[in-house]
Amino acid sequence: MKQITLCLVAAASAFALGACDSKQENAREDAVEQKADSMENKADSVRDGAEKKADAIEEQKTMSNDSSTNSALENKADATRDAAEKNADAIENQADAVRDQSPAPTP
Repeated sequence: MKQITLCLVAAASAFALGACDSKQENAREDAVEQKADSMENKADSVRDGAEKKADAIEEQKTMSNDSSTNSALENKADATRDAAEKNADAIENQADAVRDQSPAPTP
């Protein structure tokens, strides 16, 4: 009975110690996470900047009574938002790729 208990304690200890990350590994993971977070913040900034630019374009629309001009300005504002969304999505995909490249924990 003592042998079984001793084996179980040894196995549990080995498993617990194997699950611990080294300080270097934690630092690498933190650096990767910070880089990915920074990229996501950049994507948010791209969206925010484009929204402000599109809003400014739409403000010009209200000053004009010409429907063709208003339509062109609306299309330009929409295109600005769409381009920014695609750019921001690409940045977020890169951030996801950075996170995916993070080293797996070592046993």
